[in-house]
Amino acid sequence: MNLLSIFLMQPQGEQANPLQSLLPLVVIIVIFYFFMIRPQMKKQKEVRQFREGLAKGDKILTIGGIYGKIVELKDATCIIEIADGIRIKVDKAGLVKDSSDLQDQAKK
Repeated sequence: MNLLSIFLMQPQGEQANPLQSLLPLVVIIVIFYFFMIRPQMKKQKEVRQFREGLAKGDKILTIGGIYGKIVELKDATCIIEIADGIRIKVDKAGLVKDSSDLQDQAKK
């Protein structure tokens, strides 16, 4: 017998225990929490910490794939320099990660 058949097995000829009928649902919810919800919450926390920790001079990568360096920071936006003298205004939600390590790997 596998684990699923043990959970779904009900005694025949007598009234099923309500706790036993809810057990598979509880197991599924716990599995979803540990394999889907918890990792997503952890990732969101890391992204939030990254965006709060941004500073002037950081090299970043936008969601659109643009590499740049932060020139100015405001509450919800930042101005990044993508080339000499070329600056664009980007929402902080559009910043993905620190690109200094990515650019170093690309040069190797």
